[in-house]
Amino acid sequence: MLTSRTFLKRTRAGAVMKVVREHYLRDDISCGAAACETCGEARGGEDGPSGPLLEAQPSGAASSLCPDPHYLLLDTNVLLHQIDILEDPVIRNVVILQTVLQEVRKRSAPVYKRIRDVIANPEKHFYSFTNEHHKETYIEQEQGENSNDRNDRAIRVAAKWYNDHLAKLQNEEKVRVILLTNDKKNKEKAMEDGITAYTCEEYIKSLIGNPELVDRLACLNDEGNEIENGRIIFPEHLPLSKLQQGIKSELYLQGTFRANRDNYLEATVWVHGDGDEREIIIQGLKNLNRAVHEDIVAVELLSKDAWVAPSSVVLLDEDDQNEDDNVEKEEERENNLKTSLSKNMLRPTGRIVGIIKRNWRPYCGMLSKSQIKESRRHLFTPADRRIPRIRIETRQASVLEGQRIIVAIDGWPRNSRYPNGHFVKNLGTAGDKETETEVLLLEHDVPHQPFSQAVLSFLPQMPWSITEQDMKFREDLRHLCVCSVDPPGCTDIDDALHCRELENGNLEVGVHIADVSHFIRPGNALDQESAQRGTTVYLCEKRIDMVPELLSSNLCSLRSNVDRLAFSCIWEMNHNAEILRTRFTKSVINSKASLTYAEAQMKIDSASMNDDITTSLRGLNKLAKILKKHRIDKGALTLSSPEVRFHMDSETHDPIDLQTKELKETNSMVEEFMLLANISVAQKIYNEFSEHALLRKHPAPPPSNYDILVKAAKSKGLEIKTDSAKALADSLDCAESPSFPYLNTLLRILATRCMMQAVYFCSGMDNDFHHYGLASPIYTHFTSPIRRYADIIVHRLLAVAIGADGTYPDLTDKHKLAELCKNLNYRHKMAQYAQRASVAFHTQLFFKNKGVVNEEAYILFVRKNAIVVLIPKYGLEGTVFFEEKDKPKPALVYNDEIPSLTVQGTTFHVFDKVTVNIMLDASNIQHQKIRMALVEPKIVDSSVPRQSMQLSSNTEPEKKKKKQL
Repeated sequence: MLTSRTFLKRTRAGAVMKVVREHYLRDDISCGAAACETCGEARGGEDGPSGPLLEAQPSGAASSLCPDPHYLLLDTNVLLHQIDILEDPVIRNVVILQTVLQEVRKRSAPVYKRIRDVIANPEKHFYSFTNEHHKETYIEQEQGENSNDRNDRAIRVAAKWYNDHLAKLQNEEKVRVILLTNDKKNKEKAMEDGITAYTCEEYIKSLIGNPELVDRLACLNDEGNEIENGRIIFPEHLPLSKLQQGIKSELYLQGTFRANRDNYLEATVWVHGDGDEREIIIQGLKNLNRAVHEDIVAVELLSKDAWVAPSSVVLLDEDDQNEDDNVEKEEERENNLKTSLSKNMLRPTGRIVGIIKRNWRPYCGMLSKSQIKESRRHLFTPADRRIPRIRIETRQASVLEGQRIIVAIDGWPRNSRYPNGHFVKNLGTAGDKETETEVLLLEHDVPHQPFSQAVLSFLPQMPWSITEQDMKFREDLRHLCVCSVDPPGCTDIDDALHCRELENGNLEVGVHIADVSHFIRPGNALDQESAQRGTTVYLCEKRIDMVPELLSSNLCSLRSNVDRLAFSCIWEMNHNAEILRTRFTKSVINSKASLTYAEAQMKIDSASMNDDITTSLRGLNKLAKILKKHRIDKGALTLSSPEVRFHMDSETHDPIDLQTKELKETNSMVEEFMLLANISVAQKIYNEFSEHALLRKHPAPPPSNYDILVKAAKSKGLEIKTDSAKALADSLDCAESPSFPYLNTLLRILATRCMMQAVYFCSGMDNDFHHYGLASPIYTHFTSPIRRYADIIVHRLLAVAIGADGTYPDLTDKHKLAELCKNLNYRHKMAQYAQRASVAFHTQLFFKNKGVVNEEAYILFVRKNAIVVLIPKYGLEGTVFFEEKDKPKPALVYNDEIPSLTVQGTTFHVFDKVTVNIMLDASNIQHQKIRMALVEPKIVDSSVPRQSMQLSSNTEPEKKKKKQL
């Protein structure tokens, strides 16, 4: 059956065009009820048959409002806002209309994905009903009716049809359909039509035996009714239409809101313009105006006389405030941020006038300690210090004390100091290793669910062997003396190397990379999952694989003495490491040894060993040293970051020792050939696909980034030049102090902090390809396809370039590639943060077992009220505070130019050596912290507190080693 709509449309050229929209209606779409013989197994949801049917006798929670068997039918807002309730196992037998699904898809991609997953779960009995194509439930939009009212009417029509349809069933107990809607008007109209309708809150509160579900209800109050009591704290947000007009007329600027981890009264808004990025400072509660980290906001610039400088104060919102919001205290703190400053330190400053897009997510954390135990209203403190505390109502406070929980934000009224939210899930006891690992994976948005059956179905059948078809475009290199060199315990071996002398006296060097793209074909579920995950995440005790273990640790891993498929980059070089010829080929190899860096080093250094593997390693090592010198001569940077390794107890798996990683010559050897392969491949794929190559760039930092480094070096009588990477590299090499050998390492660590993030990009969407840190005009990632999805795309491009594989449409769609790069950059950044959080947690465990220790430390940064120190022995960083709540304030003098901080007459400079006392403070169950107190030099005034801050949340981003650049 067909219904059509005709309308006239004017083209840009001014012509009038007649448009006919055809809409197909059917009479064979199933209602989804198992007991309905009329419908049987007829066609289901909008994506084809919708799977699990509604139970004939609906089981689940009993309702005091509706004790008879019933199905639920939801309107759009219930689905959008109450998804946490709907995911609970108690809620079953729900009809999801196509009208509702389409609207949710438009308004919230995350909720749409979650509801699709629920519909796919056979135990939930959620049924997707295609009401927009059913001849008896489809309705036309009436004249003067807006689309929202039309959709509400469509939902009521479908609910009425269901009740009429189910009334005809022959079973003894009649099943009803109940409409859940939070729209007052929609509910009234439904009841007029004879439909049983409740608000979500009414229905959930009526469930007998499931009172805990009430805690998960989203707290929704209309903007108009939010200021019933209490004074107004925040200015009103402008409506979206006004914001869009203001942005168009450049009255307002649009950007991403980034909260400050160390100061809850300060944030920045990153404005993305045409080719330039601007940073606007927002200071003070009212100017922050209820924006939450990562929201897209509209900001109004303040006049220049109201501009401020970034604050150097560390300020954490740790007051145990209850219902009464102490706004006066906030105003006093805001005044403390403003100090007399030189004009050149002032930065563009603004205020938030509206929210363009909320980017809220579920947040992990704990309930704040409440003075009133029986109170139902509580403050929840998120684990991420950039997120404000959230007010929730719960009847389970006594059960949830000391537990890590998940909370979602529902809204932020103008009269509330904190946003309102609701409880979602209990993760487990705080401090428990499994719970804390789950928290850090959730907080850093690391996909860590087991691989689905759909994904696993695309893995090769075992036992697996290389076939004739596999050899079609491959070279057999199994005769070569190939070996791999990796960290101890590595099972996902991506790369292997060989070096041999040719008859003409030159050297042949090969980098052989696991051919993961052979097993992961474009567009299937395995490929989509790998693209979504983006990277493997390495935590202290576990690895979250990007691809299933059968590939990562077996079929793709270049283990010794087994045949493996590879992608090889082979150079002919002379003995001065000059490349004479480069070729790429898909291959089959058989690695002769899987070595650790230490084992490879031992072979190179041993006078008695002269076997083929050792000879190959010595050749590689000799060439690597020459390659490294060439790179450094060109201006490549050798930076530094303290990386630590934990030694675990074999039974308890607790860290029993912690030391900084020692790098050997062989680390550098492998690194040089990986860099060379990445550069060679980048050039090849760019030559073949100038518009569609996936490349990696490292932008040069803006000059202001180097201020802290230049000032710190100057305070030690050294000059750091930052005009170019070469100038920086040369001046870092010269910055030595015979009396202070560790100074050069400290300068390199500080230089790392000045760097920009390296990112993936599509060559057709950018014109700056340069990799600043490596001093290379072009670069990509080719060498780690088991753990990085970017490398899989690069392999596919290279395979097409050499005629070893066919292309496919998405490979040459630069807009899709740009979107993919955006996700990969995000996933890589989150993986780095998750890895650091894992190190921080295991460091806490280590000091919990170790007790109080005194260690030598160096000052990395001075703040207005604290110093940030680095302890080389543990690669550990933390903050020593000189102010403590409820204690007399010491005399503090901060000098930004030198930079230095004078406390009671004792002056601290960057790079000064101090002794600190380290201990784990578990007194605050909300945030266990490693505390650092100053031991040497002693502060004269005894009233000065020796207190410190949590390490994990104050650690500034560090660059990964250069293999990751």
